Amino acid sequence: MTRRNSSIRPALLRWLTFLLILVGAQLAQAELTLPAVLADHMVVQRDRAVHLWGWDTPGQAVSASFRGASAKTQADDYGRWEIFLPPGDAGGPFPMEVHGSSSIQFSDVLVGDVWLASGQSNMEFTTGHAAHAADELKSADRPRIRLFHVEKASAGFAKDDLKARPWIVVSSDSVKDFSAVGYFFAREVQDHLPRLKNRQAVPIGMIEADWGGTPAEAWTSLKALSGDAGLMPVLSSYSEMTEGEANKLREDQWRKQVTAKALAEGKPAPQFQWHPDFQSWQPGGLYNAMIAPLTSFPVRGFIWYQGESNTGGDRAPYYAALFQTMIRDWRSRWREGDLPFLFVQLANYKSGPGSQWPMVRDAQRQTLSLRNTGMAVAIDVGNPDDIHPTNKQDVGKRLALAARAIAYGEPIEYSGPLFREAVPYGERITVTFDHATGGLVAKGSAVRGFEIAGQDRHFEPAIARIEGPTVVLTSASVARPLFVRYGSSGSPDCTLYNSAGLPAATFEDQK
Repeated sequence: MTRRNSSIRPALLRWLTFLLILVGAQLAQAELTLPAVLADHMVVQRDRAVHLWGWDTPGQAVSASFRGASAKTQADDYGRWEIFLPPGDAGGPFPMEVHGSSSIQFSDVLVGDVWLASGQSNMEFTTGHAAHAADELKSADRPRIRLFHVEKASAGFAKDDLKARPWIVVSSDSVKDFSAVGYFFAREVQDHLPRLKNRQAVPIGMIEADWGGTPAEAWTSLKALSGDAGLMPVLSSYSEMTEGEANKLREDQWRKQVTAKALAEGKPAPQFQWHPDFQSWQPGGLYNAMIAPLTSFPVRGFIWYQGESNTGGDRAPYYAALFQTMIRDWRSRWREGDLPFLFVQLANYKSGPGSQWPMVRDAQRQTLSLRNTGMAVAIDVGNPDDIHPTNKQDVGKRLALAARAIAYGEPIEYSGPLFREAVPYGERITVTFDHATGGLVAKGSAVRGFEIAGQDRHFEPAIARIEGPTVVLTSASVARPLFVRYGSSGSPDCTLYNSAGLPAATFEDQK
């Protein structure tokens, strides 16, 4: 009997130790926790219910108060809880309190409009590197604009929370490492919104979630991608990347060795051809880690600058369907209807022979068929020799024009001329444009950038003549033109504008 008890005691001790570990883990998780986006200095969306959510001990009573309103709930069996507080007008700052197994007080909370800025490197491009950066930073005292920067991450499934820098108040120092397009957009929008009764500006919250060199499929959920059989080639492209990942790892190791050797010998580090980060190209990966955790946070809309990474290989033909799928996907996840989605048509850049940049640009133009979308044309503000042009002010301003019209209902011209139709008649073809009220104009002495083709689809430069909202095209080399395109290279010479001074979007019509 004694020997049996002695053998049982170690087993009991092990079980007791295991139970104590479990209890300790549960106690460690018992503390009230909220997601990173809910924090001091945040902006919550006006005229929408204030949505608070987080985690606590299962069954724990949780309450919250904000602007004189309060509500309570109970954490479910998994410790999750959510509370909705009444919507309100723009204003603040206000305090916010949440009570559960512990208490959290947020300070300096504003109510205004929240915009999500996303995409790749031209959205990531910082204010501190933009044109006239010194002057821009010197005047960047904007305490009613708040910034939230999501850290780069990829995941195989949708995350509940994310890593991010805390909300910050815009100042000369804080804005320099934030998206230039995002900041200039926020500044323009705020400057044109009606002031509050106390003469203060409407608060603007900008959430930046971007990653340079990434494709649109990484920002789209796998559910949305797999729901369209026509997008299977997108998934196939990534599977081919996985096949070569071992070689890439060996190449990375070789690069490090070559670089270290060069530096040790006092030579400059060698330049290597860029290749994508494997994790950042995972279909759905960036959506899972950087977008999904934000979908419970109400926003006013989205701004997007991306497409460069979808111009290579065989990706461009799928961009129109992919981009529209992504927009629908995001809108469905936020469950706020057709939220405004405003994007940038790729800027001019010498992308080389056989470039697919014109195809992606036209895919972006086609995306305007979706409701509440707007496009900022950047064909005239890029740098032919640099994929990252520094003029982000005009890009932000043109996105803001679209926001003022689409999101805020301001009766302004917000788009450059957009192709409507091409009508052949004998030796000429007439192109009609939308957003051409007040007529079309040429920047310079002539309209340049058009090409026409006959039945053989062999395009030749066209002579263009403006007639009100139309452009009439002819060419001595094309007897009976049937097809037309505009801006058909990476960095085309395009000179067509409307009377509001906005450039025409490039397009290709070969129907």
